Amino acid sequence: MNKLRFILFLFLPLISVAQTAPNPTTHETSKPLKEKKISPLNTGFYPISFFDVDLKYLVKYNNQEGLRLGIGGITNDKLSENFKINGYVAYGTKDGVFKNSLGGSLRLNREKKTWLTLQYRDDINEIGESKFLIDARVYSVFEPRLVNVTQFYDVRTWQSNLITELTDKIAGEVRISLSQVNQLLDYQFVNNGIAFENYAIAETTASIRFDPKKNFITREDGMIEYFDGFPKISAQITKGFSDVADSDFDYLKLGIKFDYYIKRKNLSSTNFLLEGNIATGEVPLTHLYHAYPNSPTKSAILQRFSVAGRRSFETMFFGEFYSDKLATLQVRHSLRRFEISRILRPELVFITRHALGELSNPEEHLGIEFDTLDKLYNEAGLELNHILYGFGLSFAYRYGAYHLPNFDDNIAFKFTFYAKF
Repeated sequence: MNKLRFILFLFLPLISVAQTAPNPTTHETSKPLKEKKISPLNTGFYPISFFDVDLKYLVKYNNQEGLRLGIGGITNDKLSENFKINGYVAYGTKDGVFKNSLGGSLRLNREKKTWLTLQYRDDINEIGESKFLIDARVYSVFEPRLVNVTQFYDVRTWQSNLITELTDKIAGEVRISLSQVNQLLDYQFVNNGIAFENYAIAETTASIRFDPKKNFITREDGMIEYFDGFPKISAQITKGFSDVADSDFDYLKLGIKFDYYIKRKNLSSTNFLLEGNIATGEVPLTHLYHAYPNSPTKSAILQRFSVAGRRSFETMFFGEFYSDKLATLQVRHSLRRFEISRILRPELVFITRHALGELSNPEEHLGIEFDTLDKLYNEAGLELNHILYGFGLSFAYRYGAYHLPNFDDNIAFKFTFYAKF
């Protein structure tokens, strides 16, 4: 019954949205390429001669490293159009450990934008974090969740990626990787009667993204205009291999994401984000799923005051839930911005978020306490964005099966930051 409920929750909203949601009436068109000037605070890169400094490495903060200071980036076309070198080095003032990465990319096909990369990385990852390879890089001045994350593991990875555009609407990526995982917390994964604290992971991942509304148009003057529409559909499959280069576990992971955005003539908009993930086999907690929680584990509302995320559950505490089957649905409805003055143009957004999951063998995971999402998790909230210089306020309330006895624990009050430079 639980599996049937999970499958229905995963697919019915997708069918409903696809059948009833109207197509956008307009698409935003970018400026011609040679006229386009983008601020480094939007792209996340600051060019210095043949090297683009990656701003996301400069300063961060989290509970494991404290203040994280770093420098990194990637070479640009001034050095070569056919190969690139990238890397970074970072230092945590709390853990006193250097992290680093170094890699290179070789262009195989210009028309298909095909690149072959090789990368080494020695850093930390958040437990339960799962990303789609092919999703576009997202840069933000603030990384709100990172500040409050409490559960990390150390990982050293060698990986090779093949990235290409299969068509003008379909992009794909394949990765082969070998990782050595070392725990930073008192966690053990029990498999076949053996308790693993540190282990090796050999994986192959294939990821694809379908943008049916994406289009390029070449005008008579030779300028290229770019239309980027919705929906966007991403799918990914990951296979873990045991006994490959001394790796320890055999498993399969599947993921799908549906992102649909409706922009109306009255300047209101609605965004649907539906995501489902399933993992089977011998999967440690480090490689399972969470629902992107973003509530610090503190008792008072004001102590939890921080930055609201873009896709996170604001009332869900860090480390509260882990799943090997997880479906999430998020809906954001934005009203037309209020024209109070030239500077004051706030935007009211209504939000609802839901999550449903399962964990097949919770007894295999020792040392970390957590719950499962076998009942429906519900959260509703609103944001008042762009109150002043991109800053706003966010409020969210947790209700339903996972409503907590202490009323204050169900409330998240934070600030938001959405800005264009």
